[in-house]
Amino acid sequence: MAAEVKLGAASDLSKGSVTGAGRYAVGHGDDYFAVTRRCRHLRADLAGGSIDTDGCLVCPWHQSKYDVTTGRMVRGPQGVFAKVPGLGAMFKGLTAILPLGRGRVSERDGDLYVT
Repeated sequence: MAAEVKLGAASDLSKGSVTGAGRYAVGHGDDYFAVTRRCRHLRADLAGGSIDTDGCLVCPWHQSKYDVTTGRMVRGPQGVFAKVPGLGAMFKGLTAILPLGRGRVSERDGDLYVT
C-alpha cells in the first residue's frame, strides 16, 4: 500500500497555488495535482513554483514548464540556459523517458491527501 501524506485543509490550497507535501509538489490548477518535487534541470524545489495560464507547473529557478498530467517538460530552461543549443530539447527528451513522478490527490472531510 502506498504511503499517504496529509496535506491539510483543502481550503488552504487556493486555485493557482503550489505547496510541498513530502516528496511531492502539490498544486491546484484546473484540478489538484501532485508531481515529484525536483526539477529535471538543476533539481530546484518545484513546490516553490507557480502555475501558468496553460495549467503547467513552472520551475521557480529557470522557468522550465511541466505538464502536470504527464510529468513531461514542455518548455526547457529559460534565461541564459535557453541560449545553449539543444539544452531544452535534451531535457524535454529526458522527461519523455523519465517524466516527473505523479501522485494522486484526494479530498476527504475537507482535507487533502497525497498518495
